[in-house]
Amino acid sequence: MEEDLIFKKATLALGGDIKLPEGFEIPVRVSHSTSGPGAGKDSVAFSFHGMRVKKSVSYEKGEFELREREDGKLYLTHRGEPFLDEIEFDPVVYHCPEQAFFTLDPRCSFGCAFCASPRLPEKDYKGLTDEDIARMSLEAYERMHVVAVSLTSGVMNDDVDLTAERFVSCIKAVRKVLPDIKIGIEPYADSEAQIKAFKEAGADEIKLNIQAATPEIFARVCPDLDRKAILECLGHAVRYFGRGHVTSNIIFGLGETREELEKCMSQLCEMGVIPTVRSLRRNAYNAETLRKAIGEPVPVTAEEMVEVARMHKEVLSRYGMDTRTFGTMCLECGCCDLVPFRDL
Repeated sequence: MEEDLIFKKATLALGGDIKLPEGFEIPVRVSHSTSGPGAGKDSVAFSFHGMRVKKSVSYEKGEFELREREDGKLYLTHRGEPFLDEIEFDPVVYHCPEQAFFTLDPRCSFGCAFCASPRLPEKDYKGLTDEDIARMSLEAYERMHVVAVSLTSGVMNDDVDLTAERFVSCIKAVRKVLPDIKIGIEPYADSEAQIKAFKEAGADEIKLNIQAATPEIFARVCPDLDRKAILECLGHAVRYFGRGHVTSNIIFGLGETREELEKCMSQLCEMGVIPTVRSLRRNAYNAETLRKAIGEPVPVTAEEMVEVARMHKEVLSRYGMDTRTFGTMCLECGCCDLVPFRDL
């Protein structure tokens, strides 16, 4: 049963939209994200058997179809066949369940091939101030179950220091109204001074993304970023935030071998960094830039996603690491990935 559910979560996470019944009223707020795999789309989160996914929904068509029984309970079919016998809506706070997760600014001077955020329409830029984010976080905390506030951002005008200052000011604003909430941040940083400032401002956890498993792939997909600087900052982050409270995205499906992926996971774990391992998602916003950077990517299959997640868990175990030491951002949410020690 557990094996079947793991595979079904992978299938659902990688698959297309969920079609809703005609006239069905969504009982939760619809999220329009400006970061992550679902950037640019209207989506909602679902839970089933202790697992979560966030999916785009449509009344017109979908690879999956939500159906309602006479007693009001919901189930899911896949291409017309039974798929999940029970599924529920999982209310999104902001961007994900149980977290107020905000994008400070989706616009970015750096041209990472896989990233949809800076390629979104201008209307998707929400222009939230620090005061907006602090107020919205407090209001959400008072009316919903919120375990963390999380922050991410692009880098505008090639100014990493200015973006770091914005993180610091926003962390302080949130910490002022929610002194005990966990705060996780996902900046681009290139100096120890920035890492220290984030911690001193009140951040609890940090994600600094290595993005690709090898330097060669990184150079093709993130030509404007400095991989060596990211690794150095990860080392600084472990010293300031502590082992098990620093994470880094590795995107797989960019052309790396399984051995290269495992080596990158191990490199991070040796440093005290928990890898967040994510399958490549191709969409209308990144398709052309990915094609130019790495050629036409081969879609990741559900089988591959499960195999990589099992390898991920084995590597974490080898180094005494556990995703459950993390309480913010993607590892805590789990909607887009198979998370070791949580999903399997």
